[in-house]
Amino acid sequence: MAKKPKTDSNYKVIAENRRARYDYAIEDDLECGIILQGSEVKSLRQGGANIAESYATVDQGELWLVNGYIAPYEQAKTWGHEERRRRKLLVNRKEMIKLWNATQRQGMTLVPLVMYFNHKGLVKLKIGIAKGKKTQDKRATEAKRDWQRQKARLLRDRG
Repeated sequence: MAKKPKTDSNYKVIAENRRARYDYAIEDDLECGIILQGSEVKSLRQGGANIAESYATVDQGELWLVNGYIAPYEQAKTWGHEERRRRKLLVNRKEMIKLWNATQRQGMTLVPLVMYFNHKGLVKLKIGIAKGKKTQDKRATEAKRDWQRQKARLLRDRG
């Protein structure tokens, strides 16, 4: 007898960088942990985060999230956190070497795609290894997306 897939009651998307797939060609993605303070986690539970203007960087053998915004937690007045501080990301050594090679040798960029609570209730960040798109690439992507919409509309109206 097959087991029923249980719903992940803890899984919740906190922040998503929708613009990243438009501005960058995502080659590969990687899930990593993030080191947070207590007030940051409580603020994330309330949904106060933005990763749209942020990026990740490899600095002195460590991976960092730069310019990620986590809203201040009102109940932590004395022991609050800084909203836009650099936050350390957790990956294993093999993945760190892969990311360093991609950024330093191949000229790629590390773009945060989505921040979420996983099924265990831990905060995770999905990072994309990306190459920036030129204007004509963005136009081609837009034209392809419009054609897919138009094709779906025609099939729907026809049937």
